[in-house]
Order: sequence, then C-alpha cells, then structure tokens
Amino acid sequence: MGRILAIDYGRKRVGIAATDPGQIIANAVTTVHSKDIFNFLKEYVEREDVECIVVGKPKQMNNQNSEAERFIEPFVRKLKKMFTGIKIDRFDERFTSKMAFQSMIDAGLKKKDRQNKELVDSISATLILQSYMESKKGF
Repeated sequence: MGRILAIDYGRKRVGIAATDPGQIIANAVTTVHSKDIFNFLKEYVEREDVECIVVGKPKQMNNQNSEAERFIEPFVRKLKKMFTGIKIDRFDERFTSKMAFQSMIDAGLKKKDRQNKELVDSISATLILQSYMESKKGF
C-alpha cells in the first residue's frame, strides 16, 4: 500500500500532507511555494510510494465551485499529465482553513504563530486528507 498525498492548492502557497505507508495517520508534510510545487512533487514521488494524490476542491455553500477553482483546475490537469500512474482525486475542502485556524487556537498557539499562513496551509492539507480517509472508510 502506498501513501496518500493531499494538496491544499493556493496561488501563493501549497499545503502538503501525507499518510503513513499503511494509510492510517494523516500528517502535515510542508508548505511549498506554488511555483515550486511540481519539482517538490516529482522529488517526493521518486522517494516515496504514492498511491493517490488528493487535491482540495473549494466549494461555496450552495455547492457550486468557488472562484479559486479556475486556478486549481489547470493545476490538476498538469498533475494528471505528470503522474499518469497515480490516482488523482478531488475532495471538498469547505471550511478547512477555518477549521485549521480553530485547531491552532484549541492547541493554544499564540497569535503570532496563528498568523503563520504556511502553518494554516499545511494543517488545511492535513484536514483534507483526514476527511478524505474517513470518507473512504465509511465514517
């Protein structure tokens, strides 16, 4: 069994999370500048056995795609061309940034630490991955 990689794609930064090889635990990996994401992913996939890449799909409350989808869709198309042997999946990411911020508050992080957008992005990717895993297990 390979890892599942989750991506919270943004125009400036991309949050990355991954499972362990047994696909039991979701962990934040890093945040990468969006211009460096394909190099990072290429190197990561060469090092690790990746079975699936999940990309967050931003939706509005009415279930329509959010404005950000127009930037994410070209990224996903390129991802599919680049990694033909890896399943590419999309998963609803509504509220993940808010949930990430709330989890930082709950963890007792200071205001200065909560303003670290890279941390928010990596936590958001972890939440996307965790939700994706739960949906596959029928929770």
